[in-house]
Parts: sequence; C-alpha cells; structure tokens
Amino acid sequence: MNLTELNKIATAMVAPGKGILAADESSGTIKKRFDAIGVESTEENRRDYREMLFRAKDAMSQYISGVILYDETIWQNAKDGTPLVKLIEQAGAIPGIKVDEGTQALPMCPGELVTVGLDRLAERLKKYYERGARFAKWRAVIDIGSGIPSMTAISVNAHALARYAALCQAAQIVPIVEPEVLMDGDHDIERCYEVTSRVLNKTFQELRVQRVALEGMVLKPNMAIAGKKCAKQASVEEVAEKTIRLLRACVPAAVPGIAFLSGGQSDEEATAHLNAMHKLGPLPWGLTFSYGRALQAAPQKAWSGKPENVAAGQRAFSHRARMNGLASKGEWQSSLEQKAA
Repeated sequence: MNLTELNKIATAMVAPGKGILAADESSGTIKKRFDAIGVESTEENRRDYREMLFRAKDAMSQYISGVILYDETIWQNAKDGTPLVKLIEQAGAIPGIKVDEGTQALPMCPGELVTVGLDRLAERLKKYYERGARFAKWRAVIDIGSGIPSMTAISVNAHALARYAALCQAAQIVPIVEPEVLMDGDHDIERCYEVTSRVLNKTFQELRVQRVALEGMVLKPNMAIAGKKCAKQASVEEVAEKTIRLLRACVPAAVPGIAFLSGGQSDEEATAHLNAMHKLGPLPWGLTFSYGRALQAAPQKAWSGKPENVAAGQRAFSHRARMNGLASKGEWQSSLEQKAA
C-alpha cells in the first residue's frame, strides 16, 4: 500500500470548492427516477443520461472532484466509443466505483439490514483499478425506529465497512466509508445525533482494529437532522451546529475529508446545510458534498430523455454543481438560486 498516493487522491476528492457526484444508482433506483420523468430505463438511455452529465465541461472541471459509478457504467463506452471512465478523467475528475452488493435482512434483528458484497471483493477491486477506478464506496444502512438500531446492527455494519476499507487500501483504492443513518422516521434531531454518534464511534473503532490508514480514506456520513416525519424540523443553523459538533467529537483529524450524503433532503436544503457548516470556523478536515439526487433531480427533469434537451440538462447540472461548490467554501447565498431560476 502506498499511503502517500492514497492520501493524495483522498485530499483531491475533498478539494475546496469541489465535491463528488454520486452517479451509482442501482438499476432499480435509476428505473424509479426514469419512471418519474417518463423515460424507459434501457441500458442505452442510462448510458446517454450519464454521458450527458460527464460531458458537462463547466460542472465537471470546476466543481466535481470525482464520480461514483455503478458496475454497469464503469464498463460502458460513450456513443462515440470513448470509455465513460475516460470522459471523467479528461474533465479532470477521479473515477470511483460503488462496490457493495446491497442489503439483506439481518438475522435475529427484525427490521434491520446488513450490507453484503465482501466475498469476492479483492478480485473485483483489482479489475476496477485496471479500468481506472481510484476510489470506491460501500454504504451501510442504519434505521432509527422503535427499539432500533440495535448494537448488533451497528457492530455488524461497522465491521463490514472496515473490512471493505482494508481491502480497498490493499488494492491501492481510496475507500469512501458510508455509514448512513436514515432520515425516514419521525425521530427528532437529538435522537439522530445520539444514534449517529454511536455509529461513527463504532465505525472508527473497527477501522482501527482492521488497520485501515485513516489518512487514506474519506468519510461519507449523514448530517444530524430530524426524521422526515418529525413534527419539529430543525433550522439550517441548528443542523449545521449539531453536525459539526458531532463530527468534531467522533471523526479523527487524520481523516483528510468528509463528503456528506444528501439522504433525501431537497436540493436547496442540502446546499444550505453544507454552506452553514462552513460558517462555523476552521475545521480539521475538508468538508464537502457527495450528492446523488440533490445534484441530479434538476438535470433529469430538464433532460427528460430527449436528445434536444441535452444542453438544458447540462445547464441544470452545472447550476447545482456550482451552488454546492460555493457551499463547500461557505460562499453560497439563496439569492443565487433565484437568479438562476
């Protein structure tokens, strides 16, 4: 393992003003997104859509540091035969790959899940590296509900995350460690804070046990935020303040950077929260975004599967990428959204 090289990539992934595009939706998820805009989810349409994003020069070269790909996408070529991985590299961004194989029910823990996909991961990582991937992603899912999460679910998922991270570093690939505490319930922000803190502490404990070099990884956590069904939603300032307090308490300074997931927040909410965090003084790690839906909802709608809408889709993507790029330096203002509209 060349830690200097891993650290260089991890640092580039969280460079000021840039963030990561999560374009790693599974076939099922992208089908749902395409259904919403009336587009058939064929391999060709999925390719065309992602090619449109990767060819958005302004967005990709100025505001996107890396792109997380799905297994299908990393092997695809653009319409003109150029590998999609090359389009990403040509724009100056780093190609990455989602390597987990989804979730399964966790035995003896009703309503809880464990992420799978470790079995042949070492071989798969080798092939992904040869194809150009320099970082990977593995997502653990922790739900908040009556009597959950259990310590079992937290431990099992943290253990799998750490094993995945160690395999990545052995393959000279930077692991994005993503323990996501879902915002689907009716819990308040205090409960999210408490659960996320348990999840992060256990995750870092496991990373140390499995000798993962913290300098060669990126953390992709949720924000401290109330559940979607909670009657009392926290203000932007409170989300920012609690999230930063949580991260300072749980994330070692050796980690080069933290790239948030949007987790079901609206486009503007995700941007406003990130921006507010940067107002809270100097931080020990780079702090940016790794958004999927919050970067893609607008371009998907503008494109709607029509070749004549490609330019409009790219403009919508560039706008969202720019807004989040500004937020990742604390320079975003809501008036910039109105101007664009």
